[in-house]
Amino acid sequence: MAEKVVLIDGNSIAYRAFFALPLLNNDKGVYTNAVYGFTTMLLKILEEDKPDHLLVAFDAGKTTFRHKTYAEYKGGRQKTPSELSEQFPVLKELLDAFDVKYYQLEQYEADDIIGTLATQAGEKGLDVKVISGDKDLLQLVNDQIKVSLTKKGITNVDTYDPDFLKEKMGVRPDQIIDLKALMGDSSDNIPGVPGVGEKTAVKLLSQFDRLENVYENLDEVSGKKLKEKLETHKEDAFMSKQLVTIEREAPIEIKLEELAYAGYQTPQVSKFFKELGFQSLLSRIQEGGVADEQSEEEFPEIEVELVENVTTDMFTGKEAVVVEMLHDNYHHSPVEGISIINDEKKYVLSIDQAKESKAFHEWAEDAGQEKWVFDAKRTLVSLKKHGINIKGITFDLLLASYLINPSENHHDIPSISHRMGHTAVKYDEEVYGKGAKMKRPDDDKIFYEHISRKASMIHELKNNVEDQLKQNEQDELYNELEMPLALILGEMEHEGVQVDVDRLKQMGEELEGRLNVVEQEIFDLAGESFNMNSPKQLGPILFEKLELPVIKKTKTGYSTSADVLEQLENEHEIIPKILLYRQLGKLKSTYIEGLLKVVHEDTGKIHTRFNQALTQTGRLSSTDPNLQNIPIRLEEGRKIRQAFIPSKENWVIFASDYSQIELRVLAHIANDEKLVTAFKEGQDIHTQTASEVFGVTKEEVTSEMRRQAKAVNFGIVYGISDYGLSQSLGITRKEAKAFIEKYFESYPGVKEYMDETVQEAKRTGYVTTFMNRRRYLPDINSRNFNKRGFAERTAMNTPIQGSAADIIKKAMIDLDHRLKEENLQATMLLQVHDELILEAPEEEVEKLKDIVASVMEETVSLNVPLKVDYSYGPTWYDAK
Repeated sequence: MAEKVVLIDGNSIAYRAFFALPLLNNDKGVYTNAVYGFTTMLLKILEEDKPDHLLVAFDAGKTTFRHKTYAEYKGGRQKTPSELSEQFPVLKELLDAFDVKYYQLEQYEADDIIGTLATQAGEKGLDVKVISGDKDLLQLVNDQIKVSLTKKGITNVDTYDPDFLKEKMGVRPDQIIDLKALMGDSSDNIPGVPGVGEKTAVKLLSQFDRLENVYENLDEVSGKKLKEKLETHKEDAFMSKQLVTIEREAPIEIKLEELAYAGYQTPQVSKFFKELGFQSLLSRIQEGGVADEQSEEEFPEIEVELVENVTTDMFTGKEAVVVEMLHDNYHHSPVEGISIINDEKKYVLSIDQAKESKAFHEWAEDAGQEKWVFDAKRTLVSLKKHGINIKGITFDLLLASYLINPSENHHDIPSISHRMGHTAVKYDEEVYGKGAKMKRPDDDKIFYEHISRKASMIHELKNNVEDQLKQNEQDELYNELEMPLALILGEMEHEGVQVDVDRLKQMGEELEGRLNVVEQEIFDLAGESFNMNSPKQLGPILFEKLELPVIKKTKTGYSTSADVLEQLENEHEIIPKILLYRQLGKLKSTYIEGLLKVVHEDTGKIHTRFNQALTQTGRLSSTDPNLQNIPIRLEEGRKIRQAFIPSKENWVIFASDYSQIELRVLAHIANDEKLVTAFKEGQDIHTQTASEVFGVTKEEVTSEMRRQAKAVNFGIVYGISDYGLSQSLGITRKEAKAFIEKYFESYPGVKEYMDETVQEAKRTGYVTTFMNRRRYLPDINSRNFNKRGFAERTAMNTPIQGSAADIIKKAMIDLDHRLKEENLQATMLLQVHDELILEAPEEEVEKLKDIVASVMEETVSLNVPLKVDYSYGPTWYDAK
């Protein structure tokens, strides 16, 4: 079997990859989508073709020998986007990591390098595969040389041999240059013969075989106009043929034998992938455990002391600590071990040792002893459930990394370390496995070294990330807001929320009965029973039996998705009932059954986790379970809150929330005179906007006008487009556009704010909140209209949403301080966006009314008043 040579057109594939994939960038702000797409294609080649020789050819520059023939060659091309051009050096680093040769030659194009090497290899009887997105290279096809052209995306290709080329394009490989000579190529600014397309060119070549024969037999060309075009543009046609002909004897200095490819070193590529953030590709190069070959060199052995007896002289007062649990849901995950690192030593101990040691308790609970951790909240909760009240946490690598890189998805210790150039720590999945296979290694030494390396990284990176926070002017946001809040959230998570399990079960039974009734009503309307959860059975009933208009079809039949059914809601009374059935079914499965599953067996409470380092706006989110998302549109959904009760007798649930906080933040930031006045005077802002937009007095505003004005008000906050507003209000896009324009006419300060914010974002690449939280916008200057539009809307709304998030976080800190200062028993349980939920003894309610409202309203000073509403009752449901 002949050896295989693979030649890749580097510029063409990178260009295709860039436009095929969304504009990705890593935490350093380096764009990577072209490199990522190229990498997937390269891995596919290495896996499937297993080349013996491999080269990536690049264009050397804009000027080539072809420009001497035609100065306007490639003249019509737009300038390469900077987001792509800056990826070429990274792409070459990638090829170095893979030990793949690449080559370019002044005055010549990648095509010429490929043409020369392919010809040489073919003559030696080697099998050649050329990979490109450029059809010009099809002229190289012969029995020895195949050309794979990208179709959709990067890895989807058509591979041409002479027979497939003839079948697909109607010409032989050697006729490709004649074809291009006749039809031209707008992408390379090759003129050809104007008015001659591919179909006509193929027809001429099937009749006359060559361009030269066409002109020698012009009299035989049918069609007066075609003949005239050919005569007029004869010079262009022959020049075009010269331009598209690939040079097969280019003066290249690289020899075929230099392209021998023996494969890549896994650790080398793995390291590069980690630096680029290509986490999803790591598994493709690590299968079979190859990645461990150089582990001793990459991860040198470290000295770790396995503690027998904890003593006070182990601690220096500045320790990095890792409390290791294998699973995200740490409320239900055991502590596997603890690593403590300082300038002098690396210690590991078990949770039982920590629990039973007086010296450990004294150190942990001494606020004067500094602890540096990853995820202060997780650390606090994991130790607190073992009776250890850790204090003195002064550094949190997770929060620092999140504030510096809010768009980064991976904030675990190894990912942060690798991004900052420290690679002597493995990813958890390399040590523990993934998913159901995740477990502590059987070899304790591997485990102890791993958690010690993680603690070492915290110790190592602390000064660096603190410096970055200072450079970004985010040290106050970190020290005064996020760090104190992490500890408060930890206490809230540990406290949990009491649940009435019997009431939840009763609600489940009630919902089951309601589902049965609605299901029977649907069967009656359909005239038959069927599986409600099967689109294959529901589709024919709706669209064949009941003859409802078909909105959308899928590969398997009729679409019965929620958006389709919502469009049909007024077509038949069966549709609202199906939608209701689905809503009730989701309430039962997701919320009733879902909540029952997460009631903690020891405490009888639900301990949600607040994600503090997740959203780019700075808002908290809630998981396991998500208590911020209990649906309240349906009464059945609202009733779920009846199951959330105080943990003690004669206590109440107390709820307080900000009224229209984001609109008030907008009024403050934009300093629009009318908006500010409306809030200062306590006017109904939606009625005010309706009056402005519809040009009527406030007394003439109808409930429908107010509803639409409300959608516009909140739509502006969220950077809504005319399309988005038209969808939410059920009006035309033109009407929605008019609404938005009228809004900006009415509130010119808002329009000015939006415009200035976008311009500033285009200049700096990010926007900030009141407290200097940043959100980076890599697409703000993109040439892609949709990407740029989304980035501009994000620039407008993030300072509003993010500042509102900052305000409620600060209110939580202020309220926690005040409750302790007043020596009250009241405890914060939950934060649900703009709302705080507490539990308190009945006798503290009167005091709470005053304290909670004043603290929340005075937490920041705006040029409009903040307003807080509160209520209370025996359950969360009654407190609303």
